[in-house]
Amino acid sequence: MRRLIGSSALSLGVLCLPLLTSAATLLNTLALANTFLNAAIGLFITLAIVVFFWGLIQYLVNMGGEKKSEGLQIMFYGVIAIFVMVSIWGIIRLLQSTFQVTSTDPIIPKGIQINTTGY
Repeated sequence: MRRLIGSSALSLGVLCLPLLTSAATLLNTLALANTFLNAAIGLFITLAIVVFFWGLIQYLVNMGGEKKSEGLQIMFYGVIAIFVMVSIWGIIRLLQSTFQVTSTDPIIPKGIQINTTGY
């Protein structure tokens, strides 16, 4: 199992290598990672909503049966996952508005300006 995970990670790294080498600078690499993370966040929220509705379907189908509690448990986990993800998203927005971070561009200090005119 460990060998399979290691070879899978190595294969994924080799497949992603052209993407990373096409990035000219560190900022381009971070922008690429940011794009993947934003897509993953949307995917995870969608997955949590699907899990919730799957639990709802299980609950409604097994209304009189013994598996009724299993549907409730799946719905509970779906609601917890949605709550955690949206809460973290809200906390990040709150911190952005508190510290007045309006742009996601990094703040890069300018180099030392040398006066060459002799004044």
